[in-house]
Amino acid sequence: MIFQKSTPKNAFEEEAQFEAPTAVEKVDEVETVVGPSVNVEGDFASEGNIIVKGTVSGSVHTSRFLSVEMGAKIMANVRANSAKIAGEVKGNLKIKETLELTSTAKVLGDIEVKILSIEPGALLFGKVSMPGVEGAEVRSGRTRSARRGEENAEVVE
Repeated sequence: MIFQKSTPKNAFEEEAQFEAPTAVEKVDEVETVVGPSVNVEGDFASEGNIIVKGTVSGSVHTSRFLSVEMGAKIMANVRANSAKIAGEVKGNLKIKETLELTSTAKVLGDIEVKILSIEPGALLFGKVSMPGVEGAEVRSGRTRSARRGEENAEVVE
């Protein structure tokens, strides 16, 4: 029996040939996808990553990553650890770490974020605050409130 394929002695040996996902792969897993034909109304919360390709009305909260694809719409206040916006958001965004606005993004609302990246072509109508950024004294028409310790992002002309 020269051509006989060797087989594992039991199912556990067969499964041992495949590697378990690493911690990095588990973090990058998408847990919730709102498809392009889906319209969600109401509060939407997840402890995992969210990709929005459809429409969400209400509020959106995730303790991980939120992606709003091109053509998607969120008409809600958003809270996330980090986010990438390529679609439209009408509401305030409170992002703990990093927010990326691509060239197709349209945001109508105030943003609170630690790190903000805006590609040319993105539209932003609202105020941006960056709490936790200490020691950066901004001039050019921006003022700092000594009482509250926050920046006023309106530019005086």
